[in-house]
Amino acid sequence: MMSNLFSSFDPSTSLNSSLNWISSMISILLIPSLFWIIPNRYTLMFSMILNFLHKEFKTLTKTSNTLIFIALFFFILMNNFLGLFPYIFTSSSHMVFSLTLALPLWLSFMIYGWLNNTYHMLSHLVPQGTPPMLMSFMVCIETISNLIRPGTLAIRLMANMIAGHLLMTLLGNTGPMMNFLISILLIVQILLIILESAVAIIQSYVFAVLSSLYSSEVNYDKKSSISFSSL
Repeated sequence: MMSNLFSSFDPSTSLNSSLNWISSMISILLIPSLFWIIPNRYTLMFSMILNFLHKEFKTLTKTSNTLIFIALFFFILMNNFLGLFPYIFTSSSHMVFSLTLALPLWLSFMIYGWLNNTYHMLSHLVPQGTPPMLMSFMVCIETISNLIRPGTLAIRLMANMIAGHLLMTLLGNTGPMMNFLISILLIVQILLIILESAVAIIQSYVFAVLSSLYSSEVNYDKKSSISFSSL
């Protein structure tokens, strides 16, 4: 029996087993391999999504190295969708999962940027057109906003995934006490599942897009380095 409502999302109290995290690995099996699966509508749709994401991330990062962001999008998307099935642990609704993805990405971008493009990274601390009196203040603000990026990425994914699950849990627990409104409750639950499916797609796309935007900021830009050297 659950001690509180949030314990249903705790892998240590669900089934008293740590096998719940296997759901994160099961999602990899759902991704088709073009080497051994006969081409069909599923693989065609998968290829169309890949091409669309490649064009989007190529525009954002201004490079053709978009494989890591496409893989990140599909990995989060599969985990979000698996969490909509009954009796399957939703790994993306935990800070452990989301922070494990966000923190190494952000840290690798920062290390690469500060080691290879130091002037470019310093120029981002002072936005263009900032008055000289506010420069020190803007450096503090930009530094804090940069440091909290992995936390905001992780919390955004976790909060959006757990909110819909909590709402469906609350409606499901009140179902036996609403015999005369069971049909309305069923319609609301179906609408919530559709909404959660849309949230699963949107949040995985947002996570991948924000990660690609953070990587584009550490790339060398000749104009920004010239403007910084002229200060």
